[in-house]
Amino acid sequence: MRLLLAMMKHETNTFSPIPTGLVRFGDWALAEGAAVPEIFAGTNHPLAAYIDLARGAGAEIVTPIAAEAMPSGPVEAQAYEHLCARILDALGSGRFDGAMLDLHGAMVAEGEPDGEGGLLERMRAMAPKLPIAVTCDLHANLSERMIANCTALIGYKTYPHVDMYEVGAQVGKILLRALEGEIAPVMSWGRVPLLAQTLRMGTADAPMGSLQEMTRKEESAGALAASVFGGFPLADIAEAGVSAVVMSDGDTLAAQAARDRLLDAAWAERENFIYQGESLDSAVARAKEIEEGPVILLDHADNTGSGGTQDTMAVIAEVLRQGLRDVAVAAVWDPQAVAIMAEAGAGAEVTLDLGGKTDMPSIGARGQPLRVTGRVRNLSDGRWIVRGPMYTGVEVNTGPAAVLEVESLRIVVVSKHHEPWDLGIFTSGGIEPQHCRYLLLKSRIHYRAGFAPLAKATIACDGEGVTTSDNSQLKFENIRHPIFPLDWNEPL
Repeated sequence: MRLLLAMMKHETNTFSPIPTGLVRFGDWALAEGAAVPEIFAGTNHPLAAYIDLARGAGAEIVTPIAAEAMPSGPVEAQAYEHLCARILDALGSGRFDGAMLDLHGAMVAEGEPDGEGGLLERMRAMAPKLPIAVTCDLHANLSERMIANCTALIGYKTYPHVDMYEVGAQVGKILLRALEGEIAPVMSWGRVPLLAQTLRMGTADAPMGSLQEMTRKEESAGALAASVFGGFPLADIAEAGVSAVVMSDGDTLAAQAARDRLLDAAWAERENFIYQGESLDSAVARAKEIEEGPVILLDHADNTGSGGTQDTMAVIAEVLRQGLRDVAVAAVWDPQAVAIMAEAGAGAEVTLDLGGKTDMPSIGARGQPLRVTGRVRNLSDGRWIVRGPMYTGVEVNTGPAAVLEVESLRIVVVSKHHEPWDLGIFTSGGIEPQHCRYLLLKSRIHYRAGFAPLAKATIACDGEGVTTSDNSQLKFENIRHPIFPLDWNEPL
């Protein structure tokens, strides 16, 4: 048996000003050939599950590329073609019995708004009968092209995504069983006109938690796999929104019925998929009244894990204005500030303009640095290992990093974007987050992977940024219509 295993992942925020070239992939994950299993085997990536399954089957493994970038703006055409070419060139190198792909499902490239559909369509044109298994993120914007050009497709059931390996193993086993002639997978997919918001998709909460429980019940009742996708609402493309796919063993009608049950349940919860915010000063004031910590403050409008610039300062400024004490912040992206602190040295007092280096034309905002004076408490190379439960075993590289103490805030400042979902973002800089009264995180839901066990309370802070949950700040030009809540006048 000869199997092609590859990863090509990017969650594209079409409102983000952060460019996405090959360098962006190299900052997080970009490996080719023999380096792929060396890096990813033993992690909790779907790709690691594929490697384990292929080795267990005694297959010859071809791993042309494993690429993933932190969410940002549209993938540059040259970068997209490079990634696709590695996979397509490998596919053309000889006969394959199957392919197992770890994709995201919300990649938008220059000239190709459906990045995954474009790749799969080209693969199918080259190998019309090739069995192809695909894992997708819970935030995939599923398309007809994606479904039509693969054999088996599945999505994560958790957000934070702690089940990546398990989901990869599930769809990989389906493909191997199909290759042995044990089953004949058929898929049925559909979507509803619902642009759900990411902040309302945590699977520890309703409504997404109950929908994922439904997918598990459908699988217990006989479906090979059942997936509900919240979609990625910050991708201004026609396919954005909530969808579902169910896979059965040759029973199309059963798959359709299960799909419709999932979609009907999602539509019934449409109002609960829309975030209701409060003023920033009110949220911070409410946090100030909570005596026991850690209290988590979510700067969710500037979440780099959804394409944020990670350098807006509105929430930090409000926390300073209201005088919150014992606050640890992760993280502000500002390579210039890190360089200034590195030159000054640990222990030095510095005055600098922190953050605010990036304009955000899609929301009509210019970067606004915050002038601060503080002490350099720590300098590091920004490298550490994720201990889990999400991306367990993966080495993080935030680039040179520093901790700046400003009044009662200790601010982690990094040179490469990284969403804080693991305690290592603090401990690598000498901060013990469990002993802080407040943890200010530029995150939405992934923070729960590492920080939820510590939190005595969590408060969403509506700051500024291109990952805003306020649709009125975003100009949608390509989304399909009608879609809720953009085209509905019913009260929420």
